[in-house]
Amino acid sequence: MRSIALFALLLSILKLSAQEIVKLPVDENPSVEWTTAINQYYSPIWQTEVVTNVSEPSLQVFRPNEEINTGTSVIIAPGGGLYALSINNEGSEVAKWLNQKGITAFILQYRLVPTGQDGVAEITDLSINNPDKIGEEVAKVLPYSIEDGLNAIEHVRANAVTYGVDPSKIGFMGFSAGGAVTVGVGYNYSQENRPNFLVPVYYWSDVIPLQEPKADAPPMLLICASDDPLGLAKGSVDLYSLWLEAEKTVALHMYSMGGHGFGMKKQGLPSDSWIERFYEWSLGQNLISNY
Repeated sequence: MRSIALFALLLSILKLSAQEIVKLPVDENPSVEWTTAINQYYSPIWQTEVVTNVSEPSLQVFRPNEEINTGTSVIIAPGGGLYALSINNEGSEVAKWLNQKGITAFILQYRLVPTGQDGVAEITDLSINNPDKIGEEVAKVLPYSIEDGLNAIEHVRANAVTYGVDPSKIGFMGFSAGGAVTVGVGYNYSQENRPNFLVPVYYWSDVIPLQEPKADAPPMLLICASDDPLGLAKGSVDLYSLWLEAEKTVALHMYSMGGHGFGMKKQGLPSDSWIERFYEWSLGQNLISNY
């Protein structure tokens, strides 16, 4: 029995060491300075694993089994108020679910607000004592985060053969602050880094003003809950309405309950199956093929 346990442990270590991490380009002289090293830890405040102090953006690659590979890929931007990344609930768990459907996933660690060792504690304290400060710091970093998202798309498309993906089926999915990055990507792309579809999930609409969609705006699916305690439901509705009026391909799943940050958590609510609704939508849009 002990030998089986040791073998399982060895396999998990080998799998971890085999993870593909790709560094993305950065500006030589950014106006934001990071002095604390990147940190990954369990946050008792948010009760989940987080990453803070990302100064060098990267992609972690999650590949599906080759026999079910559909060629579709999704870049995932976890949320966390731009002070942290909810790296499991809105990252690796999403990627693994997509892998089971034959979709290649890339978790984007985009640049975050510089903090001390515990970015979650800092944003929690600021939300109570100085909420305006959060907005000020986020405004400094968000353009870099969006740039990281665009660079991620360009990298995946340029290396499509290596990853076994279709360069015309690269999607971008983001949660909360990562959703703001997603929408920012949808406003700022060029030919080389245009996403083929967008999925903002309870996106942080307060930090990114509405803009008219581009003429070649990609299909978009918005997901949110009416009872989002941050009041983000209206922002998703407004963005949906704007794209609908512009006659762009857009859909909205607004759940009556779900709160904020539900990600892959199971709450016994209809919002638990949001990712299945995404998959159905993608099939209907011919963005994913059945394997």
